[in-house]
Amino acid sequence: MSSLALTLAIGDYDRTGALKTGAVRPQGVDLNILTLSPEEIFYRMGRFLEFDACEFSLSTYTIRRGRGEPMIAIPVFPSQMFRHSSIFIGDKAGIREPKDLRDKRVGVPKYHMTAAVWIRGLLEDEYGVAPKDIRWFEGGEGAKVKEVDVTLPPDVRLEHVPDGKHLGDMVAAGELDAFIGARRPAAYGKGVSRLFPDFRTAERAYYERTRIFPIMHTVVLKEELVRQYPWLPRSLYDAFTEAKRLAYERLHFTAALLTSLPWQVAEAEETRALMGDDPFAYGIARNRTTVETLAGYSFRQSLAPRRLTIEEMFVPSMLDT
Repeated sequence: MSSLALTLAIGDYDRTGALKTGAVRPQGVDLNILTLSPEEIFYRMGRFLEFDACEFSLSTYTIRRGRGEPMIAIPVFPSQMFRHSSIFIGDKAGIREPKDLRDKRVGVPKYHMTAAVWIRGLLEDEYGVAPKDIRWFEGGEGAKVKEVDVTLPPDVRLEHVPDGKHLGDMVAAGELDAFIGARRPAAYGKGVSRLFPDFRTAERAYYERTRIFPIMHTVVLKEELVRQYPWLPRSLYDAFTEAKRLAYERLHFTAALLTSLPWQVAEAEETRALMGDDPFAYGIARNRTTVETLAGYSFRQSLAPRRLTIEEMFVPSMLDT
């Protein structure tokens, strides 16, 4: 029997590298892998359902899935990241701690983006700063790659920044007071600093308290493929899991450094001591609390139309993972 030809769009991660090289092949599948930026993947899938399967913003997925659009996720999470490091402030904006963000002008490339959803949830839960307390400015570098449209409640103050402007530069120039986003702005260190200078300590404390390692992206498939090939989600899941295992092997190799990080061995050992052998865990059991937290934030922030459950977010045959 011939293999199913499948196009998968995904970022360039060590934990998916073996899929790209062909060292790991999903059973019954002939993968055509497109290595693209997250913004391009999300836009092309969110607007046009262009790929058979792809990495996808978890927050955008809660919106799209909640609206009944024909995509469904498997519990693979290629991108996870703490986000205390992603809050940037103008050096002259008078911001020293999270509460100082109230009534400040804060830029965000896309209001609905997963990093921003996590940060707003963090600010509200940990520091008492709600989305309505902040003046939001959306757009700039995110204006042309917005993969979904949302309508926010009237108490959320949102203005739009045209394409061609860079939000980090606006912070440095004093046109904005702060910036949150997935990418460190080019103006960092030039009048722009982090709200949490020692973000590693803050993020570690957050993890020790909550056991949450924020999920940014999941993997989605066209729903029609799951109906037509019910074995496909498990085949992909197993392949992603094996590719990640091989990446861990390289990370813990000590005869020579396989990355350009001089203290890779120390970092790997410290991470293992804190987070266990599988910090980038896949499956439902290890990630239920984290996914439910994000789904709750998405609904609370008026993005998803309802608070989605695990059972409606993921392929039913994968709920035992």
